[in-house]
Amino acid sequence: MILSLKFDIMYHQRILTNRLERLFSVFPLVVVSGARQVGKSTLLANTLGREMDMVVFDPVIDIENARQDPELFLNNRPPPVILDEIQYSPELVAAIKRRVDRECKPGQYVLTGSQQWGVLRSISESLAGRAVFLDLDGFTLSETVNQSGHEPWLEQWLTDPLALVKSKSGRLPIKRTLYEQLWRGFLPDAQFIPLDTIPAFYQAYQRTYIERDVRLLADVSDWQLFGRFLRLTAALTAQEINHSEIGRELGITPQTAGRWLDILKATFQWFELPAFSGNAVKKVSGKPKGYISDTGLACAAQAISSPTAIGGHPLWGALFETASVAEIKKQCSFLSPSPRMYHWRAYGGAEVDILLEYNGKFYPIEIKAKTNPSRRDTSGISAFRAGYPNLSIEKGLILAPVERVLQISENDFSLPWDIMTETAEV
Repeated sequence: MILSLKFDIMYHQRILTNRLERLFSVFPLVVVSGARQVGKSTLLANTLGREMDMVVFDPVIDIENARQDPELFLNNRPPPVILDEIQYSPELVAAIKRRVDRECKPGQYVLTGSQQWGVLRSISESLAGRAVFLDLDGFTLSETVNQSGHEPWLEQWLTDPLALVKSKSGRLPIKRTLYEQLWRGFLPDAQFIPLDTIPAFYQAYQRTYIERDVRLLADVSDWQLFGRFLRLTAALTAQEINHSEIGRELGITPQTAGRWLDILKATFQWFELPAFSGNAVKKVSGKPKGYISDTGLACAAQAISSPTAIGGHPLWGALFETASVAEIKKQCSFLSPSPRMYHWRAYGGAEVDILLEYNGKFYPIEIKAKTNPSRRDTSGISAFRAGYPNLSIEKGLILAPVERVLQISENDFSLPWDIMTETAEV
């Protein structure tokens, strides 16, 4: 399908816009990857697409015989051009490589993909040094209210934690309740449709996108069982991952559970934080902590009927943690290089939800779904400091639905999860 690009009157500026334009001005090929419906095509249509054609590939139809004759297709679509959902025309990758090798000038191709396996992996291997990759997720909190011009708070925290604490930062003008935002999730389309249509939206999302992508990636014989698996992963969000326990719950082998989780990761529906161990403390967990990619999908999978139902639901804390970790993960992707993200848990019970490693320093972050965090909530951060005295550990942070920045202990602060920095880009 060839698109005549139209600009969405509801388009919200994405924080990655400037970085996308900069990379395209330097490299011959930019690959934008991410889950379906996170806004890849819309971002390109409203930035680079103003001067470029876009071709959207299909899993069934061979658009312009791209799969059958990739050289002829590229002859008829000279750069600059956007090739959307490139995983459906993998034959183009080798042909694009040959052309870029012949003329390695910047600004030739933009490729997008919704699967990390197969084609995107082939691109990263065959076009090393010629292609750069950008991962696009659902909206950040600032993007939901079209406030992407403000510098993300995480960058300020990593640069100078005390400067952020002392600044006159406010809160984002989010008109929704916290429960509603979690229930809607962070996919762009979910921000604009009526509240009563959200369950239908995610039901269609699961059937149209997730299951279709899974069918292309793996041979799943029992789709009803895979649906139960997806619902179970939603219930396990913000927990350490145990393939054996998942397998026992569903009657599948641990190997199958691991393979199915890999499929969800490959389609950007699931992500994990590796465990941090270091050398100073031996008795710590080595299991990764897993998160479903979007809280709206989690609510739909768990049949949470309304935003207000979240408040009394057993998953309330896990949903808030999932949204907060996803927000930090998105903000990390805006930095180059991106901070390394871990979680930490000692067998004695002490834990830190997020541990960021950046410029040789460690930034511990706890997430609490409460409006009155106290010194007790910093116990995990204190245990981490005690266990690793030789590490350079910065101020600790509790991210919570609080009204303002508060000092919790000598070295730790609580921060509103929807904080808006005072400095805006010009």
